[in-house]
This record gives sequence, C-alpha cells and structure tokens, in this order.
Amino acid sequence: METLFNVLHVVAAVFIVGPMAILPMTAMRAVRAGNGAQVAVLAKSTMIFSWLSVLVVVFGFGIMGMSEYDISISTPWILWSIILWLVAIILNLVLVVPTMNKAARALADGAAEGSGSGYPAIAAGSGLTTILLIAVVVLMVWKP
Repeated sequence: METLFNVLHVVAAVFIVGPMAILPMTAMRAVRAGNGAQVAVLAKSTMIFSWLSVLVVVFGFGIMGMSEYDISISTPWILWSIILWLVAIILNLVLVVPTMNKAARALADGAAEGSGSGYPAIAAGSGLTTILLIAVVVLMVWKP
C-alpha cells in the first residue's frame, strides 16, 4: 500500500503541481497577445489545479502514516515542505488567479495589451510560486 501511495504522490505532483506552476506562465503569453478568453480559461485552470494540489499533500500524509521510518509532520523537511506549499497555493489563489481574471476582463473590454493587464503581478506571483514549489521538490528528494 505504501508503494501505491508513493506512486500516487509522485504522479499527482507531476500532473497536478506541474500545470499549477506552468499555466500562469502561459497566461502571460496570452496577456501579451491580448487574448482575454485564453487568459480566463488559464485562470480557471490554474485555480482548479491549485485546489487539486491538496491531493498531493493527502497522498504525502498517507505515505507518512505508513512509513517504517520515524517521520511525522514535525519532521523539519516535511514541515517546511508543507509551509512552502501552503504559501505557494495561497499566492496562486490570492494573487495570481485574481490578477489573471482581472487581466482577462480588461482584455475582453478592449483594453490594450499592457495597460492595466496585471502582467507584472502575474509574473512575480507565478515566479515566486514556482520557486517555492521547486524548494518543496528539493526538500522531498534531499530530506535533510
């Protein structure tokens, strides 16, 4: 059963967390192109993948509960991974997705690309989110 949870944890991390980090970068390209409809779809997709990333944490808790090693939520690399993931998901849901939605509305209303598009906030928020998620991967592999 532990092997199953390991596989689910890694597969979910790749196919859920990966898109959660990459989709906002695709949205930045759509903002530059002035494609408001695509930005709206990418905002919704980013929100869905952000919420789905909870599954990665749930599978991780399953692994932790079945592990033969002495690990718990207070194990430093696990605790820091959870904190960094939590900051990343909050950044996505509170800054990146709302800014993408705002940019989509502005572009749909005919605003010129770049004028009030929120591009810098999307870039900064999604970049920081990606760095935080990379740090989580490092902690998961390194296990200091």
